Amino acid sequence: MAHRKFQLTASQLNELIQAFCECTEGQLRTRYQAVRMYGCNYSVSEISALTRCSRTSLMEWCAAYTQAGLAGLVDGRQGGNAAKLTLDQRAELQCRLETSTPQQCFGAATQTADGKFWTMEDLQHALMRWWNVKYASRSSYYNLFHACGFSYQRPAKVFKSQRPVQMMEFEEHTEKN
Repeated sequence: MAHRKFQLTASQLNELIQAFCECTEGQLRTRYQAVRMYGCNYSVSEISALTRCSRTSLMEWCAAYTQAGLAGLVDGRQGGNAAKLTLDQRAELQCRLETSTPQQCFGAATQTADGKFWTMEDLQHALMRWWNVKYASRSSYYNLFHACGFSYQRPAKVFKSQRPVQMMEFEEHTEKN
């Protein structure tokens, strides 16, 4: 069995215990606890069972603690999404979506034949045209629709190349026969 290189001194052990007791954030407390347990020679499987962290995460936390101390265990992510629209722009978008149709905004260049209802593609086109914003993920558009109070429904498939006169003639012909 290999000898574990990661060992805690008495001062580091006390530092982790004190940080654990003073911390109110659950994930950070878990990190403090896991690093302390690993430094006290608990088995990785035991630590994983108690803290529900993976071996990879545990090793990353121990390396971060060795390199930067307690500060290395603090989550550095900013949180939230990379909001490309400000709150004012979102409010304006909601107002535009509620008061106008895609046909009123884009004319015949809409994704549905009648242009009465907003689609993901119409929303994508609107964001690009109005604010030069494009999201990488389609789910971002779903979330934006939801934030504006809209629900997602699949539009009916309609061929844009239909010829109304020929369609009426065809329907008349089929009704007669």
